[in-house]
Amino acid sequence: MADPKVKRVLISVTDKTGVVEFARALHDEFGAEIISTGGTARVIAEAGVPVTPIDEVTKFPEMMDGRVKTLHPMVHGGLLAKRDNAKHMAEAAEHGIQMIDMVVVNLYAFEKTVESGADFGTCIENIDIGGPSMLRSAAKNFESVTVVTDPETYEGILAEMRANGGATTRETRMELALEVFETTNAYDGAIADFLFDQVQAAHPHEHGEGCGCGCEEGIEAQGEFPPECALYMQKQQDLRYGENPHQQAVFYRVDEFAHEHSLVNAQQLNGKELSYNNILDTDACWSLVRELDEPAVIILKHQNPCGSATAENITEAYDKAFACDPKSAFGGIIAANRQVTLEMVEHINENKQFVEVLIAPEFESAALELLQQKKNLRVLRTGGIDAPAAVEVRSVDGGVLVQDVDHVSEDPATFTVPTDRKPTDAEMHELMFAWRVCKGVKSNAILVSRDHAGIGMGPGQPNRVDSALLACKRAHEACERMGVEPKGLVCASDAFFPFRDNVDTLAEWGITAIIQPGGSVRDEESIQACNEHGIAMVFTGHRHFRH
Repeated sequence: MADPKVKRVLISVTDKTGVVEFARALHDEFGAEIISTGGTARVIAEAGVPVTPIDEVTKFPEMMDGRVKTLHPMVHGGLLAKRDNAKHMAEAAEHGIQMIDMVVVNLYAFEKTVESGADFGTCIENIDIGGPSMLRSAAKNFESVTVVTDPETYEGILAEMRANGGATTRETRMELALEVFETTNAYDGAIADFLFDQVQAAHPHEHGEGCGCGCEEGIEAQGEFPPECALYMQKQQDLRYGENPHQQAVFYRVDEFAHEHSLVNAQQLNGKELSYNNILDTDACWSLVRELDEPAVIILKHQNPCGSATAENITEAYDKAFACDPKSAFGGIIAANRQVTLEMVEHINENKQFVEVLIAPEFESAALELLQQKKNLRVLRTGGIDAPAAVEVRSVDGGVLVQDVDHVSEDPATFTVPTDRKPTDAEMHELMFAWRVCKGVKSNAILVSRDHAGIGMGPGQPNRVDSALLACKRAHEACERMGVEPKGLVCASDAFFPFRDNVDTLAEWGITAIIQPGGSVRDEESIQACNEHGIAMVFTGHRHFRH
């Protein structure tokens, strides 16, 4: 079948960018009849482009505040009729249905309405019904109908029509149909997510004995997950390769998770394109630095914070973080939770630290000018700080795992101190810093800190004693480099100690206070060991594994 010329066009858009110019070109250059609805028809008519109101086509008024206007056989028959099917065309002629060759529709801004904090009723009114229906009808019949959803495609479509005698090509129509179903899939998913949240809010799960969710065993359910869900992903960028050069890779955007200041929304101000490994490490680094309220810097290498610190200002925080492990900091990722200053950048240069990525909310103009002298350094500005996405998704063979994102949100007032010696106020402050940073260390995780700097990290060992030994050894090496006594050292463990040998090992290296979840059947042995060594130990009641 030959490509059909576009002679009759139905336009109904929320985003009216370029719609007048598009309608004028369709009418003036190709003689197309323009049919339109409500506000779109007014805009086109006021610009002097001839337009036929939709109610003249349907012979039925728009009604119910615009809820019913295009849901009519005169519209959908004109979209769905197969032009090469004699029966279809005879039925259309019998009922006076004229063909529609192009539909130009974009949908009510439902997601933006929800994000604006609008009330429930307003959100419901912004669920588009007629728009998706027309899009789906036109897309299903792409052999004959061109369906347009994005104003940015207007010029390209006009150019193709000019080159093709007033018709679009089948290849283009099929590509546009695919865009439609991707669009309506994401749109319906956003509505389903909104209504699911409303149902959950109206009927919250009541936890208790026998509820079946595991909460009686200490598992804190953050919310129910739906029995079915769909993730709509848009390609953010192609990547040169994946974790290794022989692996292909791509970076997708998931709008549902893309908070305003998330990594996917960061503006790249300098440097090469981000690699697969850059993105993974930057995400881990940026997520962790947001756990800290004071001016903080995290230096991360291969998913582990080899440097971490808070201080009075961001430059001091960087200096302390770099001093934790200068060797491992080479080739790492830096994340700051405050504006990066010129002074901080000068200190990075003085340390001759090679940095893959530097991410922060903002940059002083002079700091950015200096950073941009290094053409390969990737500089990312997020514009601010907000909480990471609420849900984390990981792929496994044949499926995905979904969980609430882990945050250190527990209230210290709920902690218990089972040892004879209680932590001093200074120790408790230090322990809370270590506890927050330890969450970002691969399990089994031990973090030793001093003066709000993670000077000793023991990540990912198959047993906790080895992690403790590694963390303590690194902490003492750091103290030696800094010319300070290895005193006032505290330790955080992401999970409980299964045996007292962890405490004995830490005591040998001068640890004075420990923070850990507790909950082992041998907790009493660890408590006794702490009492023997004069160590204060805090139980949080929460673990923070990171696999």
